[in-house]
Amino acid sequence: MSSGPAGQAARSSVQPITPAPSGVQRRATLRTQDGVAIEAAYDPGPGPGGGVAVVVAHGFTGDLSRPHVRRIARVFAQRAAVITFSFRGHGGSGGHSTVGDREVFDLAAAVEWARSLGHARVVTVGFSMGGSVVVRHAASHRGRTEARADAVVAVSAPARWYYRGTAPMRRLHWVVTRPAGRVVGRFGLRTRIHPHEWDPVPLSPVESVALMGTTPLLVVHGTRDPYFPVDHPRALAAAAPEGAELWLEEGMGHAEHAASDELVGRIAAWATASWTSATPTETSATAD
Repeated sequence: MSSGPAGQAARSSVQPITPAPSGVQRRATLRTQDGVAIEAAYDPGPGPGGGVAVVVAHGFTGDLSRPHVRRIARVFAQRAAVITFSFRGHGGSGGHSTVGDREVFDLAAAVEWARSLGHARVVTVGFSMGGSVVVRHAASHRGRTEARADAVVAVSAPARWYYRGTAPMRRLHWVVTRPAGRVVGRFGLRTRIHPHEWDPVPLSPVESVALMGTTPLLVVHGTRDPYFPVDHPRALAAAAPEGAELWLEEGMGHAEHAASDELVGRIAAWATASWTSATPTETSATAD
């Protein structure tokens, strides 16, 4: 769905911050390396500036103004500064969705913005499509670059591309690949989808995890996810070269809508903790 891979380290720019609507501390328009305007919002959180910032990467058809994304952001903001943004083709951002490929550039711009605001540690948290983006971003932005992530959380993320093993994924492929489906996406789901297939096909999430190096990774997935069965999170965790922490949430469905405030609070605690003593584990929990 793009003319080139979106895996290289990228530089982006931040335009002047604009007045914020009620309930949002700051708004900005970010400019990605490939020239797409991305809407973003910043909440400084409860503590002094310079602490941990959580960058939230929403799922397909989401955007920063959607109620489920705002709920997630409010829970994270109890512990850390939070940046939300709309992927290309979503909400008030420009461009067209490439369903996980060039969205890496959008996330890189948001992480760079967090660092420009003084945050020394940035954790990326992605849901569904956003989960695939955060691991691909971590693989391609390692080292001492402003766009790097210090830790990564992938919630309800796929391990591999072109998965059609569930009815919801078959419907999603119809939306993305068929002209009539893209019309439904634009007017019914408020998502503008790129009409071209990937060329070349980007590295899959599980291939990308293998390239993340020592970046800490938390994989969170529901045992009743209707989109991706539990072999996906297990494959992601197993591919991490330094090991990953895997939380299988009993009874949980898919992505932001299924993530309880209690679960998001636990993710926030993980994101703001010290990872030096963490041991990769697999746990099961009961979701609300």
